[in-house]
Amino acid sequence: MEAKIVKKSSFHVIGYHFVANLKEIEEQQLSKKTLERLQFHADKIPNKIGDHVYLIQVYPMKEGFHPYTDKFTQIIGYEVSNPGEVPEGGILHTVPNCTYVTTTHKGPEAEIYQTYDYLYGKWMVENRCMPLGYDFELWDERYNPDDMDNEIDLFIAINK
Repeated sequence: MEAKIVKKSSFHVIGYHFVANLKEIEEQQLSKKTLERLQFHADKIPNKIGDHVYLIQVYPMKEGFHPYTDKFTQIIGYEVSNPGEVPEGGILHTVPNCTYVTTTHKGPEAEIYQTYDYLYGKWMVENRCMPLGYDFELWDERYNPDDMDNEIDLFIAINK
């Protein structure tokens, strides 16, 4: 698995969010339901840039945090060129200018934890980086969550 460090400018996302842990997300299919809601209301999001979707995960910066048992925020939305009107029940989130470690997960989404474990574990230690409390995934035309040819670009904010 090849990871690299990139700098990204800030961007805006309009979509929907929820707060849960991974156990709840999996059992209740929260990400899938939120994506379906977003796609249903896509025409109500002004200034949308393309059809790619961002999954943004914001974690509490606490000692011993574990995403399977501790709750965190997930935002699923479309990138927009200008923050405009937000659909009812929606949210506007600005991802700040930052440095990220990035790689592409290849394979079923159910196995993405292996990619996260590598980046947050081995890669962070070897490269002496600290995560800054959020990451995001880019779901574009390669996103086929149940297929072996699925690809998801991951970006983890770091202090490099």
